[in-house]
Parts: sequence; structure tokens; C-alpha cells
Amino acid sequence: MTIAKMSWQPQYRSSKYRHVFGKPANKESCYDCVPITRSVQDNHFCAVNPVFIAVVTECAGGGAFIVIPLQQSGKLDPHHPKVCGHRGNVLDIKWNPFDDYVIASCSEDATVKIWDIPRHLLNKNLTDPRKELLGHTRRVGLIEWHPTASNIIFSTGYDYKIMIWNIDNDDPVIYSPVRTIECHKDVILSMSFNTDGSLLATSCKDRIIRVIDPRQGTIIQESNCKTHKASKVLFLGNMNMLLSSGTSRWNNRQAALWDQNDLSVPLHQEDLDGSSGLIFPFYDCDTNMLYIVGKGDGNIRYYEVCSQKPYLQYLNEYRSNLPQKGIGVLPKRGVDVSTCEVFRFYKLVTIKSLIEPVSMIVPRRSESYQDDIYPMTTGTQPALTAREWLDGINRGPVLMSLKPGSKSAPYQVPVTKEEPKFPIPIKEPKLMYEGKVPTRTLWEIEYKTEIIREDRSNKKAFERLQDSKQAISNGFDFFECPAPKTENELLQMFYKQQEEIRRLRDQITQRDVQIKQLELEIKNKRNSTASY
Repeated sequence: MTIAKMSWQPQYRSSKYRHVFGKPANKESCYDCVPITRSVQDNHFCAVNPVFIAVVTECAGGGAFIVIPLQQSGKLDPHHPKVCGHRGNVLDIKWNPFDDYVIASCSEDATVKIWDIPRHLLNKNLTDPRKELLGHTRRVGLIEWHPTASNIIFSTGYDYKIMIWNIDNDDPVIYSPVRTIECHKDVILSMSFNTDGSLLATSCKDRIIRVIDPRQGTIIQESNCKTHKASKVLFLGNMNMLLSSGTSRWNNRQAALWDQNDLSVPLHQEDLDGSSGLIFPFYDCDTNMLYIVGKGDGNIRYYEVCSQKPYLQYLNEYRSNLPQKGIGVLPKRGVDVSTCEVFRFYKLVTIKSLIEPVSMIVPRRSESYQDDIYPMTTGTQPALTAREWLDGINRGPVLMSLKPGSKSAPYQVPVTKEEPKFPIPIKEPKLMYEGKVPTRTLWEIEYKTEIIREDRSNKKAFERLQDSKQAISNGFDFFECPAPKTENELLQMFYKQQEEIRRLRDQITQRDVQIKQLELEIKNKRNSTASY
């Protein structure tokens, strides 16, 4: 008689993100009196980067959106300048992932426009775009920047076409895209790229999910599931999976996981509730966390995604009585690492003309930088030029570290730490003695004590020299870099100086411990010699 072996799995899984919680911003950090659009289009209506927040707004005689500096919270001036060059309502806006001062917009006037936001901020309405893309015959509902190639943008409209534009030229008006994808039979509801931008997933009004080779314009995979009607689709990083949100056969809101290489049957289906609002999914590939936000809801559900069953592990739910019409997400490079923030939403609350930031925080007692929850993340440097991508080259994103003071490193290349440069080498004797203290002569102990004292005096002299240089140069940092021009650079310089001060304090504390130990040895040695 053979006994079948059963693999036991615990009901509760250990996870560092089990206790993540949502923290809404206080009133002073919200954006009040913002004229949020009342359009019924199923889009986010909000785009955020570490410098600005852009929101589609109401405007007479055309479409417009407003751009607000991220630090300028509080009550918005009713005469705040607008970006208002469209002749129809603005339907979607997206920041350039490689330039925080460039934004794209699309509209009911069947155009896509590229705008340069001035660094000195807007003091009057901006009506002249840098580029205008003319190719669609009906209104344009969605735009997406390529995740790794610079100056490549995708647009899709109610003409059922996806157009690929190369804006790496000097032409103010571009009349023809570099490629047009015509494999859809109805309006396209969402677009999503995989990590290196070699594949494009789309959801359509015909409820079919398609995985497309964007350069060839051919369909690689196509879903054929009758139990799930998809409205939004999302690539889940490097997990070779797709997530779609929509409704079930019984019109319950539902999320489904798919194998990107086989869309015949979903891997997992998660019924959410019986509400009717659209669902926006957001995925953080650094933490493998999935956030599900409902239009018209005030709640945000979040899950942890794993590559094995049960695939979706429910974590918790942020609840609020303020319903969101749209929502924006801050890129990972803009989160506050000092508070262990791993994600940040910007909720558009139409009933109060309010933009409310909500931070997702991992509770930690330590105030130091947490390496385990902040792996290398996507940076601001493109991995490819537009011509390289169009020629068939694929390359992953250029990564950067979120640790204050660190620099970005190429994708899949180990980060090399730069050693601090001092005028003389500093000797590093052992902190603590293990086991029996080795016997040393009195002369050796006194000599080593003098070395440590000399090192400390040299270091203090070096610090005084650097302080004097900084005072003369009026704002130059520790390594004689130019003065910061933006608040972001100033913040990075502050973190860098704080890290340097903390490291020097640790070294001084170590030296004090060593000096006390050596002085004690000298005293013991003298007492032992005096006894003889």
C-alpha cells in the first residue's frame, strides 16, 4: 500500500509588507480649490512626477490642464495659469519618464501635443506646444511613453488605431507616425508595456486582451475567456504575468491573473465586490505589490503578488469616505525613504475640489535607510535612443538607488561605491578584542595611542578646511559640486551631508573607545611594572 505524500503549506505567509498601511496627508499638504474636470472618460486625469502634479481641469472654449509644483500645497490661486492649447477636452496627460519638465496631452480634437514646462514655473497661460502630432482621424483617448527608449510615444484613439511617434526631430508638427498598429476592432481601453518595452498589452471594448509586438504590429497572444470581461490590463514587471481588471459573468468587479505566454485561461480570478465603478490597477515591481483603486470609491485594496499559487495574497485595505474620480501615482524615485514610504497616490476628490496625497508606509522603528524595501529602481536615464529601439534593440531600464547621496547605475551592473577621499590614509584598528588581550609592551601601546590621536587631529583639520572652502564658495558641497539649482538637488545634498556627518561621528566614537581601552592598558602596564 502506497501513501501519497502531501505538501503542507502554512495558512499565513511571512511577508515584510503584511503591515503596510495607508496614511492620508494632513490638510496643509493637500491641494485645495482645484477645478477638477467633470469628464466621464475612464482615465486617471492626473499625472505626477517628483517636481510637478498635473490635473485635467474644466475650461471654457477648449481643453486645458493645470501644472502645480509638488511642494506648492494648500489653496490654489483661482487665476493659476493653465496649459490650454487644445480645441477640445483633454482626455489624458502623461509626464515624460526621462524629463520632469516635458508632458504630453491628447484631446478630443484628435491631436497629441508635447509641452515644455518652464523651470521658472508658469506665470501666464501656456498655449504654444513644442510639438503637435497629427495623424488620428477621431479623438485620441490614451497616450503612453515608451519605458526605456527616449522620445518614443504611443497614442490610440477612437479610430481603433495605435500610432507610434518618434519626436526626436526638430519638426514642430509631425503628420505621420513611424508605425501604425491596426489589429483592433473596437475602442482600445488601456495599454501597458513590459519591462524593456518589447511587448505591448492592450484591452479593448470587445473585452479581448492582446499581447502585441509593437515594432511589427503583429498579435502574439490573444485571450478567449468568456468568464472575464477585461477593461484594464497591466504587465506585472518581470513575473511573466498580466493582470486585468473588469467584471465577471455576473457583473461583479473582478481581477484576473494571466500567463503572458498563454492567454487561453486565466491563472487566477479574484472577485472584489458588486459595485459598478471602473477599477484602476497599479503594480510596484520593486515590492511585488498590487494596488486596486476603484473609480467612485474611497478605498484602496492592496495585495502581494507571487509566482506560485495562490498568486494573490491579500494584505489590507485603505478606507476613506472621500470618493476619487481619478488618481495619480508618484514614481518610485520620488517617495520619502526617511518615513519608509513605498508608494504614494494622489486622489482627485471632485466633490471637494481637493487633491489628497495618500502614502503607503511600511512600519519600521529604525530611522535609518531600509535596504530590504528599497531595491534598485527605474531611474531618469533612457536605456535606448529612439532610432536604436526602432532598429530592433531591446534593453532593460537604467536603474538607480534610492539611498540618499547615491548615484544611478546601469541595468544589471553592480553598483560600485565611491570611497571617501581624505588627505592621508586613516588606519582602522580593531574595535573590540576577542578572547584574551595580546600582550604588548608599554612602548607599543603608547605609540598606537599617538597614531590614533594624530589621525583625529588630521581629520578635524581636514573638516575645518572643508568648512572654510564651503564658506568661501558660497554653497559648494563636500566634493566641490556646484550649488543646487532645484529643491530636489538641495534635498539630495542635505541627505549626503547628513550621511557624511553620521559616518564621521561613528568613527570619532570608535576612536574614543579605542583611546580609553589603550589608556587602560597603559595604566595596567605601569601598575604591573611598578609592583616589580
